[in-house]
Amino acid sequence: MKTLLINAHPDYENTAHYSLKLMNLFQEKFYAHYPQEKLTLLNLYDTTIPSIEEGQLLTIWDKELQKIPLSLEENKIKQLSLTLLNQFKNHHRIVIASPLHNFNIPSRLKDYLDNILIARETFKYLDIPEENGKASIGLMTNDYKMLLLYASGSIYTNNDFYEKMDFAPKYLTAMFQEVMGFSDVEVLRAEGTAFLSEKEIMAPVNKQFNEIFQTFYA
Repeated sequence: MKTLLINAHPDYENTAHYSLKLMNLFQEKFYAHYPQEKLTLLNLYDTTIPSIEEGQLLTIWDKELQKIPLSLEENKIKQLSLTLLNQFKNHHRIVIASPLHNFNIPSRLKDYLDNILIARETFKYLDIPEENGKASIGLMTNDYKMLLLYASGSIYTNNDFYEKMDFAPKYLTAMFQEVMGFSDVEVLRAEGTAFLSEKEIMAPVNKQFNEIFQTFYA
């Protein structure tokens, strides 16, 4: 099973970060179970990711809509975006290692999503909305799954004030499952990294990981 491992931490080589601890845990488990397989690793902050702004995707999409030829630089940016999209579609297991930044996903991860959430590629709009108002349908329905390895300074699963601030995993789950049509999204959390000991943080991780891993590759 081809697996794309996406490292969304800006400090992408610093293994002291808990999202990277989770990523390393996943890699160890993966190679223990599939020693002949090879993970595809994508460090977002070590990769040129086109963004929606003038001179990049915004200009390219506008020119293509108007059937205006692209410049050499715009063609280069377009090819970068297509490479990211094709790489994504060619892997049926997507693993994202991400920290929580200001209650949301890192900015480079959002830029990455803007290159893969493409109409007629990973989802399509419906001519007539469904009865519930949904106006699109996912195209990634052939046994695609996503696993989010997610680290946060606070705890968002205690049914208290911070539960309603748990935007990032809800957003990613909605994009992958509801928009693109992934069959399953799992979240493995390292919570309370700002005040708990590593033993306290990793205990629930170790308890959940085996079951999540088995489900992910079932």
